Amino acid sequence: MKRETRIALLGLLVPLAIVVLWQIAALMQKTPLFPGPGKVVLAIWANYPVILRELGITLLRAAMGFAIAAITMIPLGIFLGRIRLIGRVLEPLMDMLATLPPPAIIPLVMLFAGTGDWAKIVIIAYAAAVPLLMNTYEASHTIHPMLSKVARSLHLSRLETMRLIDWPSSLPMIATGARLAIASSLLVSVTSEMLLSTNGIGTYLQRSQENFRIDAGLAGIAFISLAGVLINAGVFRLEKRWLFWHYRDQRQSE
Repeated sequence: MKRETRIALLGLLVPLAIVVLWQIAALMQKTPLFPGPGKVVLAIWANYPVILRELGITLLRAAMGFAIAAITMIPLGIFLGRIRLIGRVLEPLMDMLATLPPPAIIPLVMLFAGTGDWAKIVIIAYAAAVPLLMNTYEASHTIHPMLSKVARSLHLSRLETMRLIDWPSSLPMIATGARLAIASSLLVSVTSEMLLSTNGIGTYLQRSQENFRIDAGLAGIAFISLAGVLINAGVFRLEKRWLFWHYRDQRQSE
């Protein structure tokens, strides 16, 4: 058996142990508000068409917010990293935004964008923008000085330097920021739907809680968790394929 397979099997022991303990605890309870894994599985079977539809709405909003953030924040982060004076002037503002939780801007977004889909997309875009901007900026302004000397010796313009040197050199940290941004997008998408929306998986969870359908709510949470795992695995595989040179260098240095 390969080492990776053994590690994967060992990794399954923890969730399996949690499920067993959960079932034991459920059997010891007499309240219907603490359903066991069996009841949750039945709820998944009964509600999966609705859950999949609502989850699709949530994932679409999260994808739109992330796309807006990526298109704007990655070039901005490279620009601020290359133009050091502007980057240092705006650094306190970036630090302040990094500590501001996305739900805190919901009242402000509602004031200007209402409570429709675009309001939620704006909040999601803000949540994704912070890790993307911070990681891109840090990667861009900490590039090895020798690369800047190479750019000057080749008489590259600033735009050419950003495109040919800053962008490739920053890709590993940008990829890390992208994974954090994707997780933030999904999290904030669900949260904003609980507060503002009439559809989406967040609204489904909210209604399940209000109607004391705990098993249906846990079924929705199971689908969210599974979607998160699949998305993260897919992004990581793409990252390893696109940044093969980075991972190859890492393996050689170990």
